[in-house]
Amino acid sequence: MSSYQEIFDRSINDKEGFWGEAAEAITWSKKWDKVLDDSNPPFYRWFVGGELNTCYNALDRHIESGRGDQDALIYDSPVTGTVKKFTYSELKDEVARAAGALVELGVTKGDTVIIYMPMVPEAVIAMLACARIGAIHSVVFGGFAPNELAIRIDDAKPKVIISASCGIEGKKVIEYKPLLDKAIELADSKPESCIILQRPQVNAPLTPGRDHDWVEAVKNAKPADCVMVKATDPLYILYTSGTTGIPKGIVRDNGGHAVALYWSMVNVYDVKPGEVYWAASDVGWVVGHSYIVYAPLLLGATTIVFEGKPIGTPDPGAFWRVISDHDVKVLFTAPTAFRAIKKEDPKGEYFKKYDLGAFKYLFLAGERTDPDTYHWASDLLKRPVIDHWWQTETGWAIAGNCLGIEPFPVKPGSPTKAVPGYEVTILDGDGKVLGPGEEGIVTVKTPLPPSCLPTLWNNDKRFRESYMDPFPGYYFTGDGGYIDEDGYVFIMGRVDDVINVAGHRLSTGAMEEVIATNPAVAECAVFGVEDGLKGQVPIGLIVLKAGETITEEELVPQLVQAIRSEIGAIACFKQAAIVKRLPKTRSGKVLRGTMSKIADSKSYSMPSTIDDPTTLGEIEEALKTIGYASK
Repeated sequence: MSSYQEIFDRSINDKEGFWGEAAEAITWSKKWDKVLDDSNPPFYRWFVGGELNTCYNALDRHIESGRGDQDALIYDSPVTGTVKKFTYSELKDEVARAAGALVELGVTKGDTVIIYMPMVPEAVIAMLACARIGAIHSVVFGGFAPNELAIRIDDAKPKVIISASCGIEGKKVIEYKPLLDKAIELADSKPESCIILQRPQVNAPLTPGRDHDWVEAVKNAKPADCVMVKATDPLYILYTSGTTGIPKGIVRDNGGHAVALYWSMVNVYDVKPGEVYWAASDVGWVVGHSYIVYAPLLLGATTIVFEGKPIGTPDPGAFWRVISDHDVKVLFTAPTAFRAIKKEDPKGEYFKKYDLGAFKYLFLAGERTDPDTYHWASDLLKRPVIDHWWQTETGWAIAGNCLGIEPFPVKPGSPTKAVPGYEVTILDGDGKVLGPGEEGIVTVKTPLPPSCLPTLWNNDKRFRESYMDPFPGYYFTGDGGYIDEDGYVFIMGRVDDVINVAGHRLSTGAMEEVIATNPAVAECAVFGVEDGLKGQVPIGLIVLKAGETITEEELVPQLVQAIRSEIGAIACFKQAAIVKRLPKTRSGKVLRGTMSKIADSKSYSMPSTIDDPTTLGEIEEALKTIGYASK
């Protein structure tokens, strides 16, 4: 078996040979003319001339090879008390009929369809149905505010919108139909039709002539066959979170996407056909697209759709129960989920209640895995805990421990090394390549490997300006970090999470690492606030572990001393407040930028992706107690 270094070197030095070989794992109706078209940089194209169908590769071909009776999808919903399983044959039949319903509503190859759904099987079925007929889906997180949904409707211009009567967030039922109706009213571009899944919790009124009941539409539809598309045709558009004005629509193509995701399941996650893989995310995020829906099914594995939370549905043992009930081999989730579990069950008492005999690996991504969370999870699970780093734009891991190739010793705080295909390079502000251990801007040399964004939806200019123009010849990730002498990548946070204290550039991520080692701390966030003398100074917000009784007066001096010892007096860290929770997006990213604006008494817009808007009021009150947010 080849070593990581041999495989990595070939992926960089013989891109066409490497990815051409990987593409043999996918079924093509027409083979490509050229593996990589690099004639028009930075607009690189993979598998030009090739034709395929992503849904065929995810469903039909497994049935043809004898996997029809294997479970393809397990729906586990603690919020409704439902568990339902679909074999590959059953899932294909559902998808073909849903695709037929779209065809009857006039959807054809190249049309767009917006999917605004909760975590139910029909969300996955809708995505695959679009792929089956060559339509381009754009999933918008269920429950998104009408204005944000309207912006996406105007940009994607869908012929049809697929939605549901409601979603369920913990114990709260959220009606979707009023939000959808308002968004359509606000949007200049109007869909011709909507398909609404009526859930038992809410029966939504349907608009005559426009709205169709999911059950009726699918029941009466003629099953649709797969429509072959070009490898370079779009499979989906996914809008980046936190956008204002016109959002950035990340485009994912069909060919490169299928090739890279299949390759990643085998080589990054060490999963085999027939094994159970669970990405505890949401289909509204890129993780849901790549690793709930497409990658596991492209491989022939079993995937899980989980409608619940890591805590509160019903308790901090929710994840262990799912792993135990369904013989999960690999769990992929966000570090914030584990910080939530750690806060509620710091000693892992719920973990001990379940048999996790089939469970082998935990993968974390979505934001940086701090060393304290890594150690807690690793000590509890006694299994490999793998931090890996990637972005909506790439669709799969840029850096990570490739367990299917050659596992590396872990260095807490690092996702280990670059994944084959990605030539990760650290640059300074002038574009000069930095050496080992020198912190700078993390970039990837172009061309990017397959499945990474070829451009933005209808906006080549913004694609260049956002990602390619800052450092010509490199993709600008927006993250800061360094590569050590062993080739390990360290991501220290977004470039705008670096603060400037009296002329010294300091990483807030490094300060959070230090604070997280305090035994009382479950979660923390450090961000910069304006200071007349030093430009910026850092302050911290701390969430305590469940049952912890330490006071702010006792804790803050400990944290100040720890940062002084580990980072130095130059950090000027002197203030922190204890809060009940941190404001986050639904994917688990902490809203440091918004908190910074609140502290500086600046106006801010409510982030469209915020998980719970009431947290911002709590943060404002906490900041006032230490002299901020009060001007």
